[in-house]
Amino acid sequence: MRIDILSLFPQIATASLAESIIGRAQQRALVEIHSHNIRDWATDKHRTTDDTPYGGGQGMVMKCEPIFEAVSALRTEGCRVLFMTPAGAPFEQKTAQRFASDCKHLILLCGHYEGVDQRVVDQLVHEEISIGDYVLTNGVIAAVVVVDAIVRLLPEVLGDAASAVEESFATGLLEFPQYTRPVEFQGLRVPEILLGGNHAAISQWRREQALAKTQTTRPDLLA
Repeated sequence: MRIDILSLFPQIATASLAESIIGRAQQRALVEIHSHNIRDWATDKHRTTDDTPYGGGQGMVMKCEPIFEAVSALRTEGCRVLFMTPAGAPFEQKTAQRFASDCKHLILLCGHYEGVDQRVVDQLVHEEISIGDYVLTNGVIAAVVVVDAIVRLLPEVLGDAASAVEESFATGLLEFPQYTRPVEFQGLRVPEILLGGNHAAISQWRREQALAKTQTTRPDLLA
């Protein structure tokens, strides 16, 4: 997979995605991630990428021209352009799974200020994506979250492929509690059922725990 991130602060994405699992995935050529500055496609001497909104109002709106030029330069046949915006559709695990399995090239456009000129959305964007009902200082932070969620689902990125199957949201439930050594710590003991080696009983216990956790924390998922 190739992922191109378009923003005014590409260093945020470059630094964040160079670490840990995603960084190693790039080193192993399992994914190709590029972060670009939209200003590189601005043609005036000041490299202008925003202007005041028509109709009045506070803030600045990102201009059409540099974004159209950037997407035109980067897109390939079959690629999808995603716009990071709090007004987009909620980004969920199933969304990440769809992109990981169906897409070979993604372009993530990151909004800033009061967003982008609507003509960009109308003509270039395939999907508008939101990572939550809140507003960030810039969309590249949301793009890092989306890229991380997608890339970790690509083949061979995780050390154990089962990790992506058994975690929260993959089955529609939150993940069951996990324990490791020591068996007892400050009077707190690992549940006995996990120590007996009865895998059928452990599986049943884990499902019950996942259901209980989901019911308490995210009952909307059960609905």
